Amino acid sequence: QVHLVESGGGLVQAGGSLRLSCIASASISSMNAMRWYRQAPGKPRELVARITSGGSANYADSVKGRFTISGDNAKNTVYLQMNSLKPEDTAVYYCNADTPNPFDDPWGQGTQVTVSS
Repeated sequence: QVHLVESGGGLVQAGGSLRLSCIASASISSMNAMRWYRQAPGKPRELVARITSGGSANYADSVKGRFTISGDNAKNTVYLQMNSLKPEDTAVYYCNADTPNPFDDPWGQGTQVTVSS
């Protein structure tokens, strides 16, 4: 089973930046894709960004132009660079891997991002 650990969350003012990290226990280049999700209080979990093993990235409309997902295969780490943060970006952010094993759906423990106005 693949294990994921997120870090990098915190409290930041609107307009600020944070970089989230997700370290995987296995090679991220072997994954079909790596994803970042977020969940705000009282709201369903939503997909924020996704990057395939080939490096193709997709973003939710709400974060396009502000967030960037990237991966470092040597470190088995996926990043989410978040710029121009808004209060509505406040949520717990989770990392998820689309593994080759259909029975393995790993999630990290989440990292809290709070953006003050």
